[in-house]
Amino acid sequence: MLHACRDGCVISSVRVWLAITALLVCSLGVLAGEARTLNEACKGVERRYNGARSLSAHFDQRYHAPGRLPRAESGELVLRKPARMRWDYSAPAGKTFVSDGKSIWFYSPTEKKVERSPLKASEDLRAPLAFLLGKLDFHREFGDLTMQQSGSDIVIAALPKSGRLPYRRVDFTITPDNQIRRVVVTGQDQSVMDFTFSGEKLNGPVAESAFRFVAPAGIPVVNVESVGEAAGEGDPR
Repeated sequence: MLHACRDGCVISSVRVWLAITALLVCSLGVLAGEARTLNEACKGVERRYNGARSLSAHFDQRYHAPGRLPRAESGELVLRKPARMRWDYSAPAGKTFVSDGKSIWFYSPTEKKVERSPLKASEDLRAPLAFLLGKLDFHREFGDLTMQQSGSDIVIAALPKSGRLPYRRVDFTITPDNQIRRVVVTGQDQSVMDFTFSGEKLNGPVAESAFRFVAPAGIPVVNVESVGEAAGEGDPR
């Protein structure tokens, strides 16, 4: 009886391990099947942002270019459709970038002036961050697209369709729930603008007044083709 029990126990154990192995194989097959294709990843991100009415997040922004000192900045971002966007910087304090749907306003306390440009005049620069305005279309905005895994995230590398645009490459880091965690924009001049986003909230209440820019008292408003250029600033587009 003891031998029978041992044989039975061994047989039962083998069956249990076979069952566990089968489950693991099935699970691995499911996980492999869940790996996103490039097109699925693009569509998932587009649905998330193009379908949102508003967005708020903390951002960290780093900029460096050949022959210039690197710069690290941070602050809070809020946007609302259509084409409303506001970047309030805490470092450096007081720096502000606002889109009211018609014009872009840029104020840097160190320059003691406000720059204003038409929104449409800067559309070529907005493309890398078009998701912020609910207009992201990877295949329309970009030419060559590739994707690679980075831990649990994926990175989509996008090249522009035209060499006349001010950027030559954009890298999007995407989380498993289709959130854009990071955007790295490489310019034609080898400059790099690196944005990291955290604490993202979609569809929260945002008042229209948040996108009305009022210049500080005594500060002149200067009309330019593209804000930030005269001051040598890397604006958040």
